[in-house]
Amino acid sequence: MPLYEVEQETERVILVGVSQQDGDDAEDSVAELAELVETAGAVVVGTLIQKRENIHPGTYVGTGKVFELEELIEQTGATGIVCDDELSPAQLKNLEEALKTKVMDRTLIILDIFAARASTSEGKIQVELAQLKYRLSRLSGLGRSLSRLGGGIGTRGPGEKKLEMDRRLINSRVAQLNRELKEVQRHREVNRQQRKRSGIPVVAVVGYTNAGKSTLLNIIGGIDGADAGSITIQGERLEDMKEKKLSLYRRKHLGYIFQMYNLIPNLTVRENIEVGVYLSDRPLDVDELLHTLGLYEHQRKLPNQLSGGQQQRTAIGRAIVKNPDILLCDEPTGA
Repeated sequence: MPLYEVEQETERVILVGVSQQDGDDAEDSVAELAELVETAGAVVVGTLIQKRENIHPGTYVGTGKVFELEELIEQTGATGIVCDDELSPAQLKNLEEALKTKVMDRTLIILDIFAARASTSEGKIQVELAQLKYRLSRLSGLGRSLSRLGGGIGTRGPGEKKLEMDRRLINSRVAQLNRELKEVQRHREVNRQQRKRSGIPVVAVVGYTNAGKSTLLNIIGGIDGADAGSITIQGERLEDMKEKKLSLYRRKHLGYIFQMYNLIPNLTVRENIEVGVYLSDRPLDVDELLHTLGLYEHQRKLPNQLSGGQQQRTAIGRAIVKNPDILLCDEPTGA
């Protein structure tokens, strides 16, 4: 029986914004929306910004602009539009009926990105909760957009059956997720108290997708150079350090967990962790660490024989076996 490869069609969208006064940030906001849309996997084929005193309560933009959008959709072959503000259920329904196309807003795009990137159990629960609450208030307005058969933006996260259930079932699911989230948060609080007792400071870098969080960590780690400003370590600027001293600084003081884990494919779990031992003057005991990470039984496996969580724990083990002063985590470490 022949196999057929089905490729998901890339969504082509038009961005729609409203500028309510001269000198506002409508253009910058739409430019940022374009980056979010591209991150979500779609292609921007057009932009329409209307200047008006207030957002239209029924159709977001005025009636004339709705007709312009119809023409623009036909000209560009767009598969949907994305509005720069959160739409009400009525606006969603009216735009969809008028344009006969998929209608999305900024909130839906952000939730879709979160759904694609959530990796921890708490993150996945929070994203599903946000998606269900968003759709619960828009059951009457989502119309065609609620159908999951077409795929694309807004379809990640909860599956088809979950998204098409009635209000009672959605509320039941929300209640269940809230219970699960409270349990996760209880465990998180226990871990937080343990960190407080240990006296080890923990710092989080927070920012939008592509804001430069990984770049900042790479600069702190001496992997990349800064375009401006400087980092001082024990009175000496990082950029003034010779390569040999910089290499010594990284070896003695830093442990790094990369986003893609960067495990060496032809080395076993144990051998990957032992790489960190060779880079340290005061390494932790490898056997004890393997037991702590739940990897002792998998120590002879290669990275491609591991689950995603096991690969992550191997990367964590390689970083902390060095017993570093500073641990840079460019990846959530919930596993």
